[in-house]
Amino acid sequence: GIGMVHQHFMLIPKLTVAENVVLGHEPRGLLFDRAAARRSVGDMSHAYGLKLDPDARVGSLSVGLQQRVEILKILYWGSEILIFDEPTAVLTPRETRELFVVLRGLAKQGRTIIFITHKLKEVMELSDEVTVLRAGKVVGHLTTRDTSLREIASRMIGREVLPEVHRPATNVGDTVLDARNIHVESDRGLRAVLGISFQVHAGEILGLAGVEGNGQTELIEALTGLRRATAGRATVKGRDILFGAGKKGSGGSINPRTPPARVRASGVSYVPEDRRERGLVLAYSVADNLILGQQDRRPFSHAGLLDFRRIKSWARQLVNQFDVRPRSTEVPAGNLSGGNQQKVVLAREFSEDPALLIASQPTRGLDIGAAQFVHERLLQKRDTRAAILLVSAELDEVLALADRIAVIYEGGIVAILDAHEATEDRIGLLMTGGERGTGEQAIDLEAPALSPGH
Repeated sequence: GIGMVHQHFMLIPKLTVAENVVLGHEPRGLLFDRAAARRSVGDMSHAYGLKLDPDARVGSLSVGLQQRVEILKILYWGSEILIFDEPTAVLTPRETRELFVVLRGLAKQGRTIIFITHKLKEVMELSDEVTVLRAGKVVGHLTTRDTSLREIASRMIGREVLPEVHRPATNVGDTVLDARNIHVESDRGLRAVLGISFQVHAGEILGLAGVEGNGQTELIEALTGLRRATAGRATVKGRDILFGAGKKGSGGSINPRTPPARVRASGVSYVPEDRRERGLVLAYSVADNLILGQQDRRPFSHAGLLDFRRIKSWARQLVNQFDVRPRSTEVPAGNLSGGNQQKVVLAREFSEDPALLIASQPTRGLDIGAAQFVHERLLQKRDTRAAILLVSAELDEVLALADRIAVIYEGGIVAILDAHEATEDRIGLLMTGGERGTGEQAIDLEAPALSPGH
């Protein structure tokens, strides 16, 4: 009678969406009724606003879409006790409200809802009671109507929480990343990115906002050398970083051989959306993870041999600088909490002193204290004149950090807004196709960079 949507998904990559959802509760005639499963999952995905292709292989889906499969699965099972671990990470405000309607309805039917989240606004909106955990211990059990966001946050991190205030860029410089007419296909050969163009300047954060599954993953993988593009051009300080099949696109030529190592050598650092799969080698020590990508360079390597003394000294410096806990550099990265794993990734990527930092969902699964730490580090890096492309489905995060906001929907950028123009409601509408920016907003690449003091 207990069903759970896990933060780290319990899915079978080679099965389809429909097969994963009904697994263990398959509709049957004489045999497994595949058509009935497809119909049921399709109807549910439509009813709950969780857009999914029942026939898509789960292994080909983005992290966000896989989370939707988990949500559908628990709803399909109809358990009496429903545990949700960060279920709204991929939803727009409207979709979150729709999910809350569903959860309230389930509660009224007598089901118990356990809702695990770091989004304190959701706690206040949805819950009747709140249990606060810190360092594995219960530090508060509160009645929601009798508490406040600040009290919950303070109990979570053990100190007073100061509200984040948007700090606009004051030292914006020349174009660092120039992306023109980029086209990318999904793993299934479908068009996922449809002629996207944008620029990121030195000393600014460009936020890329959108519901996951609208082409963000494919775009970022193309920009980091992990996926082939079919057309377009992308340069970092004039150096081509896009690769594909050597085809010609209207935006320029594509280099057929631009592996991730070459992209990194062009001055690009990357904080991936899934730190456990692509950001870290969990079995390796913290020290080993902190030199990944640099292990064959001085001062860490001489004549093909690793200098362990230098590596440990460097690792201790970064662990202290980024407040990684525990302080040991020998502990396996897989033993760290999610927040400390993310600090290791940030420490490594920031230490490269990149011209362009691509940060994809950098605070996913982190508590408010760890998220504020990440935000502060991103702003500090921006203020040293790094160009930052921030990809996030969290509107609060985009609004707090970005100097300009590009909204992506169905593989295209529908608007690019200055931060002072953007509101949560407007971006939420753009993210779902309810509004489209003007052509000038969406494609005006010749507009000047933000002026100092903007």
